[in-house]
Amino acid sequence: MKYVSTRGAAPILGFDDVVLAGLARDGGLYVPQFWPRLSDENLRAMAQLNYPALTARVMAPFAVPTIPETELRELAVAAYAGFDHPQVAPLKRLAPRLWLLELFHGPTLAFKDFALQILGRLFDLILKRRGQRVTIVGATSGDTGSAAIEACRGRDAIDIFILHPRGRVSEVQRRQMTTVDAANVHNIAVEGTFDDCQDLVKAMFNDAAFRDEMNLAAVNSINWARILAQITYYVYAALALGGPGQPVAFAVPTGNFGNVFAAYAARCLGAPIAHLVIGSNRNDILTRFFATGRMEMGEVFPTLSPSMDIQISSNFERLLFELYERDGKTVAGLMDSFKTQRAFQVDPGHWQRARSVFSAFRVDDEATTETIRQVYGETGELLDPHSAIGVAAARSIRTDEGIPVIAVATAHPAKFPDAVEAATGIRPPLPARLAELMGKPEHYVTLPADLAAIEAHITRRVRAQEARS
Repeated sequence: MKYVSTRGAAPILGFDDVVLAGLARDGGLYVPQFWPRLSDENLRAMAQLNYPALTARVMAPFAVPTIPETELRELAVAAYAGFDHPQVAPLKRLAPRLWLLELFHGPTLAFKDFALQILGRLFDLILKRRGQRVTIVGATSGDTGSAAIEACRGRDAIDIFILHPRGRVSEVQRRQMTTVDAANVHNIAVEGTFDDCQDLVKAMFNDAAFRDEMNLAAVNSINWARILAQITYYVYAALALGGPGQPVAFAVPTGNFGNVFAAYAARCLGAPIAHLVIGSNRNDILTRFFATGRMEMGEVFPTLSPSMDIQISSNFERLLFELYERDGKTVAGLMDSFKTQRAFQVDPGHWQRARSVFSAFRVDDEATTETIRQVYGETGELLDPHSAIGVAAARSIRTDEGIPVIAVATAHPAKFPDAVEAATGIRPPLPARLAELMGKPEHYVTLPADLAAIEAHITRRVRAQEARS
């Protein structure tokens, strides 16, 4: 399998180069040259596999022969050995046709662990083969940072720098990043929003001299391997509820569009997914797009679900590439318009094509709190605010009565204890392995949302780390 850029002007790469590259040289995102197709027979066989073996089987068409399936299986076994639930991604029934897919049993209690525990090991494997070292830069609205740090801490061939918006992540989310005491881990609190952090990361990748000097690599969902590792849990959940003969729908709380694009990719592979609904908070750029066909930036508002406080959904570019029959030149034009005019309009035909698979539902803070309260009262399950938005979106779907709807639970309720307690009166405790989080010293610097300042800081830290090595 080879990989092409969504903007059509970057070199075609193999799997190992795509893992290390992250963002394409033309500013686009890498996607596979074609979608492999799984037959019903393939899917029935895959339904018998445990989660690590299924991960290897899903990844194989995209990674072999660069990484053989046997090696992918070993990697996946190691990646998921530290998850707290034997099923890795358990399904719970909330109502007759409503299910909850719990994706928060990993080391940092968020769905990002599924991809980043794989990605950290892929980096290690590829870098050891090549005898290289990389500098990872990433932006986080809350969960990506801690999951990436957990996956990369202590690795000899990696320095990792994570940018988070100062004061706009929960205390638990911040401390999961800043209390990690590892020489190769560097946290930067940016005076701005998540979109500022994300723009800075993209700008670093587009600064060719800095990118090459630091040998930059990406952990955000602009990295194709992140999306690839997330496809598995959609295939897993669809098959667990009766696929390939039984179609299902998913409701995904999303800001950056990466998690729901993984669901779309699973559908492209042949998983029996009838519909995808996006749950948005007050920062509803995606809901507005699916209502009007216009993608337009607005102000970023702080909410109870900070990981979704985003107005630039980077991974949406991958869907645009599919909607426009993989026409990179058209996608590049739309993204240029978005950058310069803060908006673009999709023509009615392509917009309706998107709406044939997707719908979107806006959930404000009041409705989020009410959903947490209702679900606890009806089932005894505690939901974090992001997962509550997924459940509220699931309830909005109008599908055939025979189609199960699976709401994606993206974070453990203990990551957002104040919101959960306000809704239910119950303050969810942190798991024992994170109980000391609040007492540990923090390690981070605060910097302005200024590219030169960020690049200078990263250069100094990398050079200092090299001198110690």
